[in-house]
Amino acid sequence: MAEAVADRLLLALAEGRPLGLATGRTMEPVYAALRARIAALPAGQRQRLLAGWCSFNLDEYVGLAPQDPRSFAGVMAAALADPLQLPAAALQLPNGCAADPDAEARRYGAAVQAAGGIGLQLLGIGANGHVGFNEPPCGPEAPCRCLPLAAATRSQNAGAFGGEPAAVPPLAISLGLAEILAADRLLLVVTGAAKAEILRRSLLEPPCPQVPASWLQRHRQLEVLVDAAAAAELPERAVS
Repeated sequence: MAEAVADRLLLALAEGRPLGLATGRTMEPVYAALRARIAALPAGQRQRLLAGWCSFNLDEYVGLAPQDPRSFAGVMAAALADPLQLPAAALQLPNGCAADPDAEARRYGAAVQAAGGIGLQLLGIGANGHVGFNEPPCGPEAPCRCLPLAAATRSQNAGAFGGEPAAVPPLAISLGLAEILAADRLLLVVTGAAKAEILRRSLLEPPCPQVPASWLQRHRQLEVLVDAAAAAELPERAVS
């Protein structure tokens, strides 16, 4: 599945529209597969693709410097920026150390708009139905903003912080559902049995603020890639 996602990302990069990227354990094999795909390109094609790279990540913790390996900037540097030798401005994230996180969120949302919006937005899903860090309750009009993280999210992300939920930053800057739903295309990638129930609710129940991912149903071009475990609670007719 990671290879299938990497193929879609590579095609989207070749189109020249800004790419929306995500972090999380689900994305680690995706970026490994993307690196391999890019390395296999002819030299000229690879150079053109990397020179034209423009991507925006969904979110960043407030209070972590880009050099901190636990920050999403650090994760993306290790996964893509450093191995691919991307130009400094090619792979953009919110500045988690900005003096005014609210102003930084407004700046970041404006930067996405100034770039023409997102072409293909890659998404995962949290156990409580969040996409990006849009925690429930959340409506489809929510903009890029600084917001508190739910206790469930801090527990889910504690692995990068020594297993201590209290060590996970309590605040983050995240693109809102407004920016996510404005993307040309959405690619939701879900793996593991732990996500089966929330995936079913997100895709098959009426959209509601209590399950932010459920608003993705309204998008005109939503593609969902799941493994067998994550699809366990979906009816057969809904899975191809």
